[in-house]
Amino acid sequence: MELRNKNIKEKFKTIIEQENFLLVDFLIRGNPNNRIIEIFIDGDEAVTTKDCSMISRQLNFLIEEEEIFTGKYRLDVSSPGVDKPLLFLRQYPKHLNREFSLKYKENEDSKNFEGKLKNIKGDILTFASKNEERKINFNQITKAKVKISF
Repeated sequence: MELRNKNIKEKFKTIIEQENFLLVDFLIRGNPNNRIIEIFIDGDEAVTTKDCSMISRQLNFLIEEEEIFTGKYRLDVSSPGVDKPLLFLRQYPKHLNREFSLKYKENEDSKNFEGKLKNIKGDILTFASKNEERKINFNQITKAKVKISF
């Protein structure tokens, strides 16, 4: 990511964190005359459309106030959605007792596990399947997705 985009990301992150949300992803697409800025936020509870609108207004104000972009742009603020992997430890507590599909490192090996998130103690997450329980350090997780249940 180029330096200018990193600076923009940091400014956006500051505003988002002031509202007690996480900046999960930040993308700028298009050309200088027609940009699409995609912001994905998450929080300790489910992110609502009201939350996204509030963050969008604040970011739009910043963009206009500091003239961050010239030309037309579209700002899209949304939650990552259930199909996106969790990236931050702070995203896990709201998913207690939900099923996960995990990839993690153990020593030098890559392992897979599917199970329910049962407990979080510091950086240690406890997952349980029908047959076993695993305690996995958050830093070992390379990919974690909440499984959609119907």
